[in-house]
Amino acid sequence: MARVLPRPRSPLPAVRRWYEDELGWPTTGPDPVELLTGLRFDVLEMPADAGDAVLRRWPRLGPVALLRTAPDGKHSGDRPKLLIFIAAGGAEELPGILEWLEWGTLTPDLTARGAGGRMPAPALPTSASAVSPPYGFGSREAAGWVRPPRSGYEVENSLPTTGIGAGIGDGGGVPDLVRLVGAAATECHRARLLRARNGQSNRACGDQPLAFSNASRMSAGTRPRSLTL
Repeated sequence: MARVLPRPRSPLPAVRRWYEDELGWPTTGPDPVELLTGLRFDVLEMPADAGDAVLRRWPRLGPVALLRTAPDGKHSGDRPKLLIFIAAGGAEELPGILEWLEWGTLTPDLTARGAGGRMPAPALPTSASAVSPPYGFGSREAAGWVRPPRSGYEVENSLPTTGIGAGIGDGGGVPDLVRLVGAAATECHRARLLRARNGQSNRACGDQPLAFSNASRMSAGTRPRSLTL
């Protein structure tokens, strides 16, 4: 009597297998694969032009991903976004940190994805230590790595967070979450004003009044705390 062998399971997509097996990050969806936020990490989301300035300040900050707004590589009028990975729970702290830094709702471009959220899984880096330059991934991917995580490394232990043991970012190291949010809010505000001055502001989000510039706020005695961090 012929022996019936069990049918092999369908192999996971390479991108999903890398994230789950190598990094231990939960994913969802066969195509496209997405990373679940709020479990191992949260992410700060900001326009890429503002994010680039943040990365220049902290060269060892990571992981960082670049998110396209359309899978075909066309931005459809929107700007690409930079996603900076932070410790899980940081997304819930963002509104309070912005309020304490006296930014309030002045930085609508700075948001976060946390518990219950998800993000497109960036295309696999060419190697575990590879660093892809901004905008340097294929046009069909929805997201790509700017500073990828390393396999076999507990990346969550070095993500920006608050509380005891949080870094301060001196010497280009990893900053604590408050310093990171302060810098990101400043750069988002500065980039928004620059786009408005150059006639490139996103009308769908509304223009931020120039009266809220840092110079005018300092002259009015409402200098943001973030500028003193």
